[in-house]
Amino acid sequence: MEQKMNSSYPVMTEHLELCFDFSNTSCPKMARSTTNRAILYVCSLSLILITVLGNLFVIISISHFKQLHTPTYYLVLSLAVTDLLLGLVVLPNSMIYSIETCWYIGNIFCDIHISLSVTLTIASVYHLGFIAVVRYFAVCDPLHYTTKITVPVIITIIIFIWVFSIIYGFGLVCSKIIRKGIEDYIRTVSCHGSCVLVFNKLWGHLNPFIGFLCPTVIIFGIYIKIFIIARRHARVIRNMSRKAQSKEENNNPVKEHKAAMKLGIVIGVYIICWLPYCMTIAVDPHINYSTSRVLFSATLWLGFINSAFNPILYAFFYPWFRKALKLILSCKILNSDSSTINLFPEN
Repeated sequence: MEQKMNSSYPVMTEHLELCFDFSNTSCPKMARSTTNRAILYVCSLSLILITVLGNLFVIISISHFKQLHTPTYYLVLSLAVTDLLLGLVVLPNSMIYSIETCWYIGNIFCDIHISLSVTLTIASVYHLGFIAVVRYFAVCDPLHYTTKITVPVIITIIIFIWVFSIIYGFGLVCSKIIRKGIEDYIRTVSCHGSCVLVFNKLWGHLNPFIGFLCPTVIIFGIYIKIFIIARRHARVIRNMSRKAQSKEENNNPVKEHKAAMKLGIVIGVYIICWLPYCMTIAVDPHINYSTSRVLFSATLWLGFINSAFNPILYAFFYPWFRKALKLILSCKILNSDSSTINLFPEN
């Protein structure tokens, strides 16, 4: 998603720098010193690099190592592809537009850029939602987990997420439904060099509800149920004699509980990153679109940071990812038998 064009540009009569000097309808550029611009580029490029490389490592790890060819990790793989695409095709253009405050590549590419942003951010939260569903079956219904959560089921879920996200993202932007009723306002603030995303009051509420609030509430409900049942399992295990069960039986529910907690933190980070932006676009129509462009840009980039956080959280929480990363960086995955290496600790 891209920030809206704010109409509160400073009015200057001398030395006004424009996005396009040849155009009478050109947008003015926001004045920034060379130092500030350089700092913003370094920070943005660092974020893009972390996003691309981090998610690329996740994709290589899950694709290469057979031990990770499981339903849950296929969903994680698809989520990493989503974040990788965001880093490759959305963030570079967003970086230039946010820093230079000018959109240089035309209205068609603007619509494509915004559509891709909406598509990929919607896909991210729905991936997290279905990961929560899969974890629910693993913890709360382990006896039927292998029969209900199969690879064909996961592939169907992944296809559904991508088809729904593409239809939603491109349909929302290309149909212009989000601008219905506020065309006059958009004409007053639009200029040559802007890439405008403005929601009317209806979609200012519907978009955060469909793309954030609804799936987030469902995810929270699932994880509350998971934690309650996982604690119940742990209590039963503590009360049972160690002699009555094998080590694998004793550890399995505990491992599932820990996995649920780690994924819960991943989802918590997502909420922290995207909640400010969703609140901003929901409130903005009610304050006559007076939210500053700087605030829109800041909350948008806070949301983008989530795509870089996911692989960092994997590296912090999951020993298998750290081991896979070492094997990738040392080029040991080029060995013929590397795909069968055990990535999980023995204990």
